[in-house]
Amino acid sequence: MDSIYERRPWLGSYPQWVPHDLNRASATALGDFLRSAASHPDAPAIYYFDDVIYCGELDRWSDSLAAAFHDMGLRAGDRIVVDLQNVPQFSLAVYAAWKLGVIVVPVNPMYREKELAYFCVDSGAKLFVTLDEIAEHLDLSFLKETRVENIITTSALDFLGPDSPVPETLRGCRRNSVAGCRDLRTLLEQYKGKRVDGTEPTPDSVAYLTYTSGTTGHPKGAMNTHGNIAFSARVYQAMMRLGSTDVVLGVAPLFHVTGEVAHTAVGALAGIPVVLSYRFDPRETLRLIERWKVTMTVASITVYIAWMNNPEIRNRNLTTFAKAYSGGAPVSHALVDQFTELTGCYLHNVYGMTETNSPSHIVPLGTRAPVDPDSGALSVGLPVPNAISKIVDLEDWSVELPPGEVGEIANRGPMVIPGYWQRPEDTQNAIRDGWLYTGDVGKMDKDGWFYVVDRKKDMIIASGYKVWPRDVEDVIYQHPAVKEAAVIGVPDQYRGETVKAFVAVKAGLEGSLTQEEIIAFCKSRMAAYKYPRVVEFVSEIPKTLTGKFLRRALRTTDGGPDAR
Repeated sequence: MDSIYERRPWLGSYPQWVPHDLNRASATALGDFLRSAASHPDAPAIYYFDDVIYCGELDRWSDSLAAAFHDMGLRAGDRIVVDLQNVPQFSLAVYAAWKLGVIVVPVNPMYREKELAYFCVDSGAKLFVTLDEIAEHLDLSFLKETRVENIITTSALDFLGPDSPVPETLRGCRRNSVAGCRDLRTLLEQYKGKRVDGTEPTPDSVAYLTYTSGTTGHPKGAMNTHGNIAFSARVYQAMMRLGSTDVVLGVAPLFHVTGEVAHTAVGALAGIPVVLSYRFDPRETLRLIERWKVTMTVASITVYIAWMNNPEIRNRNLTTFAKAYSGGAPVSHALVDQFTELTGCYLHNVYGMTETNSPSHIVPLGTRAPVDPDSGALSVGLPVPNAISKIVDLEDWSVELPPGEVGEIANRGPMVIPGYWQRPEDTQNAIRDGWLYTGDVGKMDKDGWFYVVDRKKDMIIASGYKVWPRDVEDVIYQHPAVKEAAVIGVPDQYRGETVKAFVAVKAGLEGSLTQEEIIAFCKSRMAAYKYPRVVEFVSEIPKTLTGKFLRRALRTTDGGPDAR
């Protein structure tokens, strides 16, 4: 049967300057960094607050650290856990590991002993790299039940210049010596000028084991290969028209696939600097955009919401910031309009997941995403070069649906991971014949634009009707007093489930809204079965460190089906 998706109708919606296919040849994530370091050793690689780290320095330091890793017994195929905030040491540890053919396991710095033990055991990691402030507050005895043989600690203050003021974000930091741990800065001095000949990765070599959030069962280690990452970096470079004068704001966590690809890998490929600032702070990142003339970032919508609600945004010159992208969670067109009106910068959508190494769909630079007339959803973009996306039946993956019909989104292409670490059954369930089945519900229009309606598991059944939380949230965001909104289904004796909205109000407007006003606002704008019957006001919507709203946490606190 002739498939419309195989014909890639979205190519007709590409701007003329976007290639239909990218030449990826034998590219690797490490190879991109080494080429940039060799050709532009004096170019900035990282701006850490107000300090500069150059490509040549990062290359030499990672050589030294790789030599230290080698003496600790690390060899190609081994794994190390990197438990760091957005500090230069993250990239340093990554490149040092890759120079030995070692796989990096990045983890969330908020994790505690039980969670960290799981990642160490599941990955079989031999080395644990973390901040001294994290190690100081952990009971490191948990590592005795793992294969970890060495612990390296480092300070968030280590790569600040001797004469640089301590940024407000780091005012509470101090250097600590942690018993039983080796100091990274000391290792760099001990191994200065040393290097080892490791096993250079191939495109099929695993670069990262990036663990999924584990919303269904235990977290799984997605095997992000060097080829996956190098390809996705080229997608961003092509779709955003990145050149030698661009500057990346590294606002997404580097342990997340967005940070791995849209920050670290993009910077290495294009030979452009990445601005790091420990962790997200709205005021500080706005200052750094002006300070370093930032041109591009990929961030969660919650970052943009935080900026819009910070008065500093009106005091900073953001004229260079023209390549703003949001990914990781659905974006309301109302929020895009608000950001554009406030800054003059259009907020482009990008859609992907850990298993697609960040982008599977993207809105090309300078292109306005269309809005679906049926659902009101803003398009997440066009499938990336070399890739194919399709919509399949929610119950039967073998059935492709025509344009305009709602089903599950499936993706195929060089951005898709080969599978999950040591989990062949999970791999088989998610990836079949090269197709990754995302669990996201969406549609494609006749011009090839894709729209995400919601997650399959978040669907609400109210009186027999299907309600996608995203539809309701998009309407709530149109209210001028709303800062954040999240919708869930709660048990209802009569309707089975009913729609409940959690709403955070903009600063200074607290108490100005009532439940009845939000309900009436929605009722006048959507079908009767969709509008929320219950509204709860909260100071903010709970979210992950990467900015995704935690609907599961809302269900738990509400006593819904996820409550324990």
